[in-house]
Amino acid sequence: MRQLIIRLFVLLAVMITAGCGFHPRGTTQIPAEMKTLIVSTGDPYGPLARTVRQQLRLNNVRIVDDTKDARATIPTLRLGAERQGRDTASVFISGTTAEYSLVMTVTAQVLLPGKGIYPISTTVYRSFFDNPNAALAKDAEQDKIVQEMRQRAAEQLVRKLLVVHAAQESHKDTLPEPEVIVPGESPEVPSSSATSLQ
Repeated sequence: MRQLIIRLFVLLAVMITAGCGFHPRGTTQIPAEMKTLIVSTGDPYGPLARTVRQQLRLNNVRIVDDTKDARATIPTLRLGAERQGRDTASVFISGTTAEYSLVMTVTAQVLLPGKGIYPISTTVYRSFFDNPNAALAKDAEQDKIVQEMRQRAAEQLVRKLLVVHAAQESHKDTLPEPEVIVPGESPEVPSSSATSLQ
């Protein structure tokens, strides 16, 4: 009888957490149209690309190879630059730097076939205490902080896929209708030599 009550309690707890929208830390509800993605980057084996791929897999996104046929139907996450910088946040009495403010900015684009290109970016801030008496430990600590910042930036990029989906849904009518040309008829040429899509 006691085991039955424990099982019912566990089942009830699982149902409550599933019903309230609870998700494990670091996971996001990815839109259905982006459950399969192409990840395009100039440095496919770099730390940013590896971290973003890991974060996508954690969110049950299937990553496929970049081929011409796949590009026509599957959204592409095109990773841009990862920029790092640091500014002095505080100084010792002697005038040397005591604390740095580290900044990492990552840019990307989401290409939705037949719908448009959506730029996304994220910026992560962290502070870093400079200890001039422990140079090796300082470098190792800074490397670890940069890895954590990259992980956080990847999580935020994946979360921004929801923003892209919402923007695409709210601007469905902005793309022009496809032009139909009947064989034997010459299409009308507009007076302007160039057109732009907004």
